[in-house]
Amino acid sequence: MTTPAAPFAQLSALWIQVTGTWCNLKCTHCFNASGPTDPWLKSLDTGTVLHSLEEAESLGVKEIYFTGGEPFLHKDILPLVEAALRVAPTTVLTNGTRITDRVADALAALAAASPYSLEVRISVDDVDRERNDRVRGRGAFDKAVRALKLLSGRGLLPILTATEILQAELSEGTGMYDRFRDFLLSIGIAKPRVKIIPVFRMGRLGESGEDLLTEEMLRGFDFSLLQCTETRVVADGGVYACPILAGLKEARLSEGSLEASFRPCQLYHRSCVTCYQTGMTCRNA
Repeated sequence: MTTPAAPFAQLSALWIQVTGTWCNLKCTHCFNASGPTDPWLKSLDTGTVLHSLEEAESLGVKEIYFTGGEPFLHKDILPLVEAALRVAPTTVLTNGTRITDRVADALAALAAASPYSLEVRISVDDVDRERNDRVRGRGAFDKAVRALKLLSGRGLLPILTATEILQAELSEGTGMYDRFRDFLLSIGIAKPRVKIIPVFRMGRLGESGEDLLTEEMLRGFDFSLLQCTETRVVADGGVYACPILAGLKEARLSEGSLEASFRPCQLYHRSCVTCYQTGMTCRNA
């Protein structure tokens, strides 16, 4: 059976896996098995990130995302965000636990000084402390809520990002989006923003789920619905097709050059089925 491939259209979004799989939390559902010890994917050095930003700018990138792991573990994350904001609208994905008053002040100052927007996405998996921390670790909920309030209080409108890992436990008729929106309103965030992400059966959950994609399944399919047609990811080892698969050898498209990665990518992984079925995108949209 031939593995189908997604054509490359343009570089709309550049993702930077700045801390690899190094994270201060060890979430039970983490799709790339990030954690505080023995990260299997290394952090990027500052020079590599700056070079990638320069190349992306020359290639017309429209958005930049920092992810990990936990980006705020990187010693130069604030200067790197500043550099990215000179190129394009920038988003940082974080668990929020390392956002202090000082960090929130710095982010607000960077946003105010840039012609481009700065977004911060904070991961929370339930509005109930106990249920959330069962997935993300003790104390994660309170620190994430603190970060949401700190950013909102400085005029940054954080995006609460949740996976569907606990959805089956919700009472019948209760929608995830509505629960999180109402929660944000209850803690004083007047303009709530919520992004819901499906569960990927990989990483710490182990691989399971649907069969792989086939050429027949994709006959007549609009490939522009797949983020890998417009997204590339810089991570340890090179440039990859998407944030979900960063670091996996089969998803690597070049060893360093962004432009060299502008070729079709193989839809070989079970996570590709999730994106195909749900229309999932890691971008803010």
